[in-house]
Amino acid sequence: CARLRSSCAVVAVQRCKSPGGRRTLAGPPAAAAGASPMPAVPDDMPMAAEGGPSLVDKLRGLLFFLWSIVLAIPLFVSMLVMSPFVLMLDKYRRLAQHFVNNIWAKLSTSLFYPVEVIGRENLPPSDRPVVYVANHQSFLDIFSLFHLDRPFKFISKASIFYIPIVGWSMFMTGHVMLNRMDRRSQLECLKQCRELLAQGAPVLFFPEGTRSKDCMLRGFKKGAFSVAVKAGVDVVPITLLGTGACMPSGEESSLRAGRVRIVVHAPIPTKGVSADEASRRARAAIAASMPQALVGDAGDVSSGED
Repeated sequence: CARLRSSCAVVAVQRCKSPGGRRTLAGPPAAAAGASPMPAVPDDMPMAAEGGPSLVDKLRGLLFFLWSIVLAIPLFVSMLVMSPFVLMLDKYRRLAQHFVNNIWAKLSTSLFYPVEVIGRENLPPSDRPVVYVANHQSFLDIFSLFHLDRPFKFISKASIFYIPIVGWSMFMTGHVMLNRMDRRSQLECLKQCRELLAQGAPVLFFPEGTRSKDCMLRGFKKGAFSVAVKAGVDVVPITLLGTGACMPSGEESSLRAGRVRIVVHAPIPTKGVSADEASRRARAAIAASMPQALVGDAGDVSSGED
């Protein structure tokens, strides 16, 4: 039996490389006893990009960003017009602004890559405050997660909020600003997230703290789980597959052909659970839908910024 398991692991890693220059998924590890079976991942699902982008990839990336900007301008104007009313009537959740965000993200991606959502039945109702946590591979992660149709507030580094139109839209929607190098900013961010949850707004964290350069799943920081435990809300783990293959971290000017799969896992209750235990369970759930070749050391925690 030991030899058989060893042979299977070797085959899995070998299948992670495809002749086309991109590593592909070799399938998730087996689900633990008593756990819900994880959806099978197609053998040709892009896992991570290898080699430099082609001229076509660079052209596709340019067209993607131009299309996003063209869409953003009229949508930003609509957000600007409705902003005073949203602040008066829906200060925390800002559902109208989020609806515009959804339209923008879905239209932006629709011409360039498909997004498949698995486990949509695990999504809590839109009006329930929860903490969503996902692995972080690419600039495309947020674009893709808007396909969940849930009005979450996500955390982003402060410099993004100064980008014309896109950053301003994030500010109007009430997303959370963070300077990861400033301890006071970190504490204020966590305080703001707890306040949002108390007001019924779900929050999205990338607990790795930064985008993975090689699509490997790193260790999780505890902030998201401390917030969830203190607020008494569920943690919903989400696995992102394919975003890092389409647009690797550090190569935002190019967009490779591919597709994205989002796997939503069952919520993790936090009542009577420590932040460390919630983190461990969430990371295990996310890793269960990834090939073992992409699951890194849980102790490898990033200290940098995107």
